[in-house]
Order: sequence, then C-alpha cells, then structure tokens
Amino acid sequence: MRVAVDIGPLHGRRTGIGSAVEHTVRALEAHDDIDLTAYLVSFRASPSPGEVRLPLPAMVALRLWAAGDHPRADRWMGAVDLIHGTNYTVPPTSIPSVVSVYDCWFLEHDSLASPDVRRSGRVLRRAVRRGAWVHTSSEATAERVRDLLDTERVVPVHLGPLPVDPAPTSVPAVCSALEGQSFVLAIGTSERRKRHPWLVELAPHLPDDCHVVIAGAPGDDAEALATAHAALPASVASRVHLLGPVDAETKAWLLASATVLAYPSMDEGFGFPVLEAQSVGVPVVASRVGSIPEVAGDGAVLVDRDDAVGFAAALERVLSDRSLRSTLATSGSGNLSRFSWESTADGLVALYERVLGSVS
Repeated sequence: MRVAVDIGPLHGRRTGIGSAVEHTVRALEAHDDIDLTAYLVSFRASPSPGEVRLPLPAMVALRLWAAGDHPRADRWMGAVDLIHGTNYTVPPTSIPSVVSVYDCWFLEHDSLASPDVRRSGRVLRRAVRRGAWVHTSSEATAERVRDLLDTERVVPVHLGPLPVDPAPTSVPAVCSALEGQSFVLAIGTSERRKRHPWLVELAPHLPDDCHVVIAGAPGDDAEALATAHAALPASVASRVHLLGPVDAETKAWLLASATVLAYPSMDEGFGFPVLEAQSVGVPVVASRVGSIPEVAGDGAVLVDRDDAVGFAAALERVLSDRSLRSTLATSGSGNLSRFSWESTADGLVALYERVLGSVS
C-alpha cells in the first residue's frame, strides 16, 4: 500500500504532535504492508531526498484550501493509494484520504483560536465533507468529532508512549533550587487548555514545603501564566518555578525527581505527559476530561475539571501519602502495557485498508 504522509510537524519546534508524527512514521516505515512517501507544505523547511514538498507556502495553502478545493495535491503526490494528513488538515485531492485530529479544543472554542488555526478548522471541515476519514487518538475525541464534524467516518487509534531519557547523574543548573525538594510538576506548552495559570493559583493551598514547577514552551497563555505568578505572595512565588522550554536531559531529571505530575487540562486528545510520568513511577493528578481517563487508566487521581478545591486537595493527599503514591505508581506501570507504537501502526494500516475498501 502506497501512502503519502504529512511530515510537516517534524520541522520547526517540536511539539506533542511532532513527537506523535515522528514515532508514527517510524512505526509505519517498519510495517511490511506500507510504502511511505513523506510530504510537507512549507517553503521554510528543507526537505530531505525523497520527500515531496508541495510548492505552496503553508499560509497561502491554508487560505486557499479554507475557501475552496484548489489547488489539488494530486499532481504532486505521484502514484500513491492514500494520503494521510497528520496535523488536522489534508490537502484537497481525489485520492482517498485520512486526517488526524488529536483534540477538539479549537473546534469548540473557535473565538479563542488564532486566525491560522481557525483556517485549519475550515480546511478540516471541507476535507470531511469531501469524504476524508478521521483518525483520532482516543475514543473520547472520536465521539466528539462525530458530533462536531457530522460524520461517522471516524476511527480511534491510540498513540504509543514517548520514551523518557535516563535521568542525568548531576542536577541541571536550571533545577538547582529543586534538589532534595518535594515538587509538583507540569509539562507542556503554555496553551489556554493546559491551564497552567490555574495551577499557579493553587500553589498557596499546597503545603509550605512544596514547590510547583512548570516546564514548557511559551504559548497563547504565556502572558496569563506570568501574571498569575506575579500575583502570588512573595513567600509562595519563590516556590513556583516557570522554567520555560527545557532540553531532554532537564526534562528527564524533572520527571525522575518529581513527587507528582499535575495535569489540570481543560481538554486532551491523548496526554503524553501522563504516560511519561507513569513510565518513571511518578503518580498523576489530572482533570477528568477528554481522553485523560481513557489514557491514564487506574494510574491517576482524577478530579472534575473546574474543581479547584478538589484538585488542590488531591495534590496534597498524594504529596503526603507515600502508600498512595506507591499504589498509583504500580497501577501506572501496569497501564503502560496497553500502548505501543507498533499497535498504533497496526491500527492505522487497518484504517487505511478500510478507507480503500470503501472506495473500491
């Protein structure tokens, strides 16, 4: 089966979607039934030999495809059986197509999204109306996509866990104040749905000897995060650390050293940090929203999305109860066996076969 797959997320700053695409492509390349052609829509990226670059700047392509079904991608793709858009959009084409949707936040909160993201939503809707199938990374997202995009051509296929590097033997300089301390860790880009400012506001309700650490690139909620930190009393603010983006070594140290991972998101399509924490025996406290209950299994304490008092209480309980931490770590380790990138590739190949069977 000849499949063209969008590798655009592999270029530029690596995000969770970029990591998902990297491991998905690697697993598909190892699959005996698949012959991959990598493509991207970008004038900034430098394609490697064998990669197909559509001769359109990404911003221009989004504007054109949000308004109509031209230019079609067929002329550039060559002899492929199917096109898989891995990042919410797939070009207009007469070739059978699949598009990956990881969460529905931007579809449900259009007014909060950037203009480019809103255009991506219109491109996605047009693709589905043309007959594209939708791959989601969870059952929870699949249910919402069926409703929001008015289609039954939706198939959930779980992603796999991201590998976590071994923790360094020395403490990274940016983490020097955390050595030997109990701390709550949150990982991820500071997007509104991640709700990092909300976590900062909970810091005064945590034990006086507990630190809060937030690591991740700045996003559309970076200003609110800084404002929330500035509003804290000085005695609390000194225990809240906004590290910004960190390298793999620092992330590994943080995960290995954290007492608990906090995941207060308002929505998630999968939730890599949950599995990353479980892989190193760190208990998780998370919102009961989206895919999180589905992915976390029994290895997390779940709290209703807007229950700030309950979330702070859950964090304090895990911080103070060694036995509970041990139980959550054991459950989390067992939960990991449900996920692998080989299973992701198998599920996607089955989806591709279903798509091609529906048009034969």
